Amino acid sequence: MTYCVGMMIDGGTLFMSDTRTNAGLDNISTFRKMRHWEVPGERVITLMSAGNLATTQAVVSVLDERTKAHDEREPSLMGVPSMFQAARLIADTLRNVIAKHSDSGQTASASFNATLIVGGQIKGGPQRLFLIYPEGNFIEACDDTPFFQIGEMKYGRPILVRAYDPAMTFEKAMRLMLVSFDSTLKANLTVGAPFDYHFYRKDSFCMGPCGRIELDDPRFQSISTGWGDALKSALESLPDFQADPDT
Repeated sequence: MTYCVGMMIDGGTLFMSDTRTNAGLDNISTFRKMRHWEVPGERVITLMSAGNLATTQAVVSVLDERTKAHDEREPSLMGVPSMFQAARLIADTLRNVIAKHSDSGQTASASFNATLIVGGQIKGGPQRLFLIYPEGNFIEACDDTPFFQIGEMKYGRPILVRAYDPAMTFEKAMRLMLVSFDSTLKANLTVGAPFDYHFYRKDSFCMGPCGRIELDDPRFQSISTGWGDALKSALESLPDFQADPDT
């Protein structure tokens, strides 16, 4: 399983993904689920994936090959004029990869499905964030829905819904993300560290702060411990439940 989040704030777009994949409790591996394409000063595109690993790796490979081929007949992420066109290209590639797997004689086509988050900015347009479905259709983030999750989302979503603020800084957004990932990590063994992150600063047209957070990272441990202590303290501060004396 997977947990990835793409979140838009006033200052940019923050991406975070876990790195655990598994095919059973005795077959757990670490794979990067975040990819970037950059033309400094002109475009930055970040992609995160959840679902069948072979499918997502094939999609990334096709997109990479097109960026290096310089073939005008094959559209490339380095040549599309807008983020909408980038999302459409990625969606078409995903749909074609899944269809090819299905056409190769496999009957359980659903097992090849994948879901993607893509975001960034191309010069001449605004920063944008999209959620791409296996069927090749996609939706865009907006003021009412400023973040997308894919994978094992139910444990970390309540944190984001309650605490999200578009005006928060990158540092505060990272804190929120890590609390969401910590809650998911503790509730589901199929999601695991390390966590990859990237913050694209709006209108910068270059890679922003990015890196990998290990489980023993003191910053993560401090947030994880502090969040647990804060929850216990908040629970203790609430009034006790008083049973109805007539029951």
